[in-house]
Amino acid sequence: MAGRGGERGRGRSAPARTSTRVRRRRVGASVPDPVPAAPAAEVRKPRAALFGLSTTRRAAVFATVVCALALSVSVPLRTYLSQRSDVAAQEQKQADLRREVDELERRRAELADPAHVRAEARTRLRYVMPGETPYMVELPGQTGGGPVDQTTTAPPRRGAWYEDLWDSVNGK
Repeated sequence: MAGRGGERGRGRSAPARTSTRVRRRRVGASVPDPVPAAPAAEVRKPRAALFGLSTTRRAAVFATVVCALALSVSVPLRTYLSQRSDVAAQEQKQADLRREVDELERRRAELADPAHVRAEARTRLRYVMPGETPYMVELPGQTGGGPVDQTTTAPPRRGAWYEDLWDSVNGK
């Protein structure tokens, strides 16, 4: 029992003693580790510490870069699209003007013919040649090409202007 009391006096049991020995062996340099240590130059940093930034800060930098790129592209893109629509409008206007020029050139060629000018003068202006007697036949319900009498088309005034205004508001 003396042997046991001696062990108890130290305060350690037998299994604890062996575990400390095992610990000493692993910590000590006498037993090599099963995995060889990599050289210091080849040691990789964890991905979270890439460029010395955390994941949140990298995301913020990425978002800032994307926003800056979007803003730098949006202004020229908007200008390009507006100019493209302006060019399309100007091309349409140019096509309309070309059609108008063609129509006016055709009209000029028609008016170069004296017989056509005489026919236009007879129909539109109601001209007659010297020695001819003009006759105007007006049928009922047919509007004439002559001057319109303004007194027959305008309704007669009933009262002062403010009375007419009040009657128009009331629907009379």
